[in-house]
Amino acid sequence: MNAATERLMLDGPVGPIEVLRDAPAPDVPARGVALIAHPHPLFGGTMDNKVVQTLARAFVQCGWAAVRFNFRGVGKTGGAYDEGRGEAEDFQAVLAQVAADTTVPVALAGFSFGAFVTSHAALAVHARRSIETLVLIGTAASRFEVAVLPPALHERCLVVHGEQDDTVPLSSVLDWARPQSLPVTVVPGGGHFFHGQLPLLKSLVVRHLRASPAV
Repeated sequence: MNAATERLMLDGPVGPIEVLRDAPAPDVPARGVALIAHPHPLFGGTMDNKVVQTLARAFVQCGWAAVRFNFRGVGKTGGAYDEGRGEAEDFQAVLAQVAADTTVPVALAGFSFGAFVTSHAALAVHARRSIETLVLIGTAASRFEVAVLPPALHERCLVVHGEQDDTVPLSSVLDWARPQSLPVTVVPGGGHFFHGQLPLLKSLVVRHLRASPAV
């Protein structure tokens, strides 16, 4: 994202995991560690995706150390695509290393396939430690079985979807969210990748993060 971006190779369940870490400015109060998951590996999804970078910038602006990583089989990360199961294991493996101290506040985020993976990782993480906030963008509810979120996470969760998303129809996300009474923020005219609307997406995430309790 910038010259200060730290590149890491961490241990994963099936090999090394390629990671990028961006720290907030020294004069910004530290909030914790945010882990961000990228879109579908078989359709060009990587940690350098523009929506993922936008999420990282939003978290960094609000004092979070933003950690992005490549799922198995992407970039220099070992292994091969595993339909979300292994990717959720990758997610948890990275989190265990970048936020090993369970008293460190954590935020979980994902875009598209990454939001699907994040939803399942959140269930496992929630059982062991507190999740400060959850951000799900363009959630791939029409293509994968997105996890039902624990009620305790609902008020800490931001779900954003484009009105005109032709990859994941808005209706599928509403069908997932409705039984949970989980609000969905709709970006008028927005497509799956939020072309021309990334600044708006960032502002929505920043607003959510600033409304969350400070550590």
